[in-house]
Amino acid sequence: MTAGVQRILVTGAAGFVGSHVAARLAAMGHQVVGCDNFNDYYDPQLKHDRVAALLTPAGVPCERLELADGAAVEALFARVAPTLVVHLAAQAGVRYSLVNPGAYIQSNLVGFGNILEASRKAGIAHLLYASSSSVYGANAKVPFSEDDLTDEPVSLYAATKKSNELMAHAYSQLYKLPATGLRFFTVYGPWGRPDMAYYSFTEKMVRGQPIGVFAEGKLTRDFTYIDDIVEGVVRLLFKPATGKPVPHAVFNIGNDQPVTVLDFIATLERALGVQAQKDFQPMQPGDVPATHADTRKLQEWVGFAPSTSLGDGLARFAAWYRAHVQRA
Repeated sequence: MTAGVQRILVTGAAGFVGSHVAARLAAMGHQVVGCDNFNDYYDPQLKHDRVAALLTPAGVPCERLELADGAAVEALFARVAPTLVVHLAAQAGVRYSLVNPGAYIQSNLVGFGNILEASRKAGIAHLLYASSSSVYGANAKVPFSEDDLTDEPVSLYAATKKSNELMAHAYSQLYKLPATGLRFFTVYGPWGRPDMAYYSFTEKMVRGQPIGVFAEGKLTRDFTYIDDIVEGVVRLLFKPATGKPVPHAVFNIGNDQPVTVLDFIATLERALGVQAQKDFQPMQPGDVPATHADTRKLQEWVGFAPSTSLGDGLARFAAWYRAHVQRA
């Protein structure tokens, strides 16, 4: 991709990954515009706080917009005139998809369809979008490779993310729209989502409350630190898979160092200096036994693979939590 300043639209810019990515791209000198619907899946104040702490200082505007509104998306593209799009907006969470499936249909399917169509009409040079490690379902083969079958999702959330990959591939096939999907593996770090285990565990542990530990803590997860995710996103954004007959690719972005939930809790205890009270519970519907990223394809394509250790990452998160949450 040609060098120089790009005009970049980041959707979900008030979200965890989106706010960090938008701030990083602005720091690189690009013209970045963000949008978010500021929904109440978790406390919207956290999203406003991210805007104030990460986006505003970087000069990144973030407007409220619902991507399921096709006319609003077209108008947004007309105003922003982006050359690149980083689509990180989505209804997240596996368990929430069991109780509010409609939110996933609207955000992850209708919204993504509107982004694809607007990107096609605008002649976007590259559309980078968030997929998820959840597309691998209950795959018993580890580590998960991008070439593995992903046609047996165990949650509606996973099904919508797999659908995103298929929709993007179709647009790349039909319209030669360069598009890249990123299969994120359990992202964590400062300004993270409070519905994620590391964040909710922290809140309960510092209050002396028990934490729910599913499947006896034997589930394994590939925890990936936010700075590593951002580095992967930025590198891939500027290197689309344009040389293929179909300019579409998917990449794992994970740490390739899975740990059991019990080991994760022990690491978090050390970072916080607090002992956890564990409430062991059965495995939940939609959960998978393990996640583990094979990152060779990512490393071969952009010369990078996440490597931040869980101990270092959780120590940084704990420091942020004490400074920004406990003192608030």
